[in-house]
Amino acid sequence: MKEFDYLIIGGGCAGLSLAYELEINGKLKDKSLAIVEPRKEYKRDKTWSFWKVFNHNFEDCVIKSWNSFTINISGNSHELKNKNFPYQSIDSGKFYRKINSRLSTNSNVNFFKNINEINSENSLIFNSVFEGELNKSELWQHFQGIEIETAKDIFDDEIINLMDFNCDQRDDVHFFYTLPFSRNRALIETTWLSDLEDQSLMNYDLQLENYIKNNLGITSYKINFTEKGAIPLFYPPFKNDKKTINIGSAGGMTRLSTGYTFLNIQEHSKYIVKNIEKIKKIKTFNLGKKYQFLDKVFLRVLEQYPEKMPKIFFDMFKTSSNTIIKFLSNKSNIFEDINIISKMPKLIFIRALFH
Repeated sequence: MKEFDYLIIGGGCAGLSLAYELEINGKLKDKSLAIVEPRKEYKRDKTWSFWKVFNHNFEDCVIKSWNSFTINISGNSHELKNKNFPYQSIDSGKFYRKINSRLSTNSNVNFFKNINEINSENSLIFNSVFEGELNKSELWQHFQGIEIETAKDIFDDEIINLMDFNCDQRDDVHFFYTLPFSRNRALIETTWLSDLEDQSLMNYDLQLENYIKNNLGITSYKINFTEKGAIPLFYPPFKNDKKTINIGSAGGMTRLSTGYTFLNIQEHSKYIVKNIEKIKKIKTFNLGKKYQFLDKVFLRVLEQYPEKMPKIFFDMFKTSSNTIIKFLSNKSNIFEDINIISKMPKLIFIRALFH
């Protein structure tokens, strides 16, 4: 079996982002790379969204950018505008095509369906795959979205609805998310923050149908695309040995309080490539102990007081758009952190802190 200098386990967002970063920085001119990915074909399967707080390699894969967003709770709506950090959505299909097209020009890069096809004994391994089956009783962000198209122009495509809590909560945390890509085309998602054991929360098709009809007033549309997923809002078990570096969600790149991952993956990939010759000897990249601590307390409140979360989220956004975006994107300073914390209900957060 052939040996490779680098091995990436999992050819999804994290694995391909790292491979692309290695390729465009000339790190694969005289080094070989194996990517292990079992899927039969790459096609659009996800939409990755984020606030653009720094430049990235995939502007040509952006479906649309927005400078305004709203958050809704019962009887109230709050709008924020920001031209410094636009909210962007990436088409995963374009992302896959861009990267695979570039990698296909380098004979040092090879894809495999199974890790048993290669000799990884002397490889530097980058792993994006979780170890074993994850605990369904833990807290997850699980969702289903559909991109719909209407015959008439219905949507305001200059503004997104980031969180709409005007829906059935069922003793958990539930909101809808609307990204209008044009006047007659939008991605609409139903999103739950809960465990994965309650099957009654997973009638996503009916939830979307009712929301589109009753909340958006749309009765006629066609569905162009469907996506579905579940993001663990906890740090799962991962491979931990001297020659393996974990990347993506398996490497802690998901911000637990939000589920945002894409830009964190890009930042981690740049860090790895910049330090590739000494990567096992330097500090492991992370999102910051500060955010890990704050997210832990926040999620503890979410689990203990789910009925209070719509108001907590709503109040959290009652600050400047720069402050909330930087906080949710791991780029806030201590003064911005204090500003956000000051919006939180003190007593229940203190209780969660000492729980």
